[in-house]
Amino acid sequence: MSDSDEVYSFVFRGLLAEDALDASGRLNHLSSNKLVDEEIIERLSIELLDKDIVAKALRMAAVYTAIAGFENSVRRLVSSVLLEQIGADWWQTSVPNKVREKAESRQAEELKVRWHAPRGDESLNYTEFGDLISIINQNWEKFEPFIRSLEWARQLTGTIERSRNVIMHSGELELEDIERIGGLIRDWVKQVGI
Repeated sequence: MSDSDEVYSFVFRGLLAEDALDASGRLNHLSSNKLVDEEIIERLSIELLDKDIVAKALRMAAVYTAIAGFENSVRRLVSSVLLEQIGADWWQTSVPNKVREKAESRQAEELKVRWHAPRGDESLNYTEFGDLISIINQNWEKFEPFIRSLEWARQLTGTIERSRNVIMHSGELELEDIERIGGLIRDWVKQVGI
């Protein structure tokens, strides 16, 4: 059995289990999204696309969800720690100039395209993993109680970012890559607590 067959089998078994649990009346925070997902699928005209390509993309959708959730939880950690310990002006006083200027430049460019929704209303939404690590590094004493070491955080986010880039450019990850992401996210949550 090839790696892609194993991934397909794993995902398919998971979907069957999820359907069985939902059919038995289980509710969770993901089940409320079913109507939204169906609406989105309909609006995207997915049925017009090649079924094999769509099936491969759907297998990676859960991976995207985990990575996006993780990335935004790191942003939330940065924002909440600095807001609490520095105050409302933390973005101006505690973010490296290069990171702040790059994020604000991206934000300004997006605002010029008024017909498209922006990625967020805060400049922090325009940062990358490496930028988040730079912010943590500049304010290390405030993050040290949460993060084991800066190098650990850098390696963890760097590994997840590598997988993120594959997913974001329509690639597929191997099962071992997916397992690695899951392990790293678990390590982060156990260490950081959020």
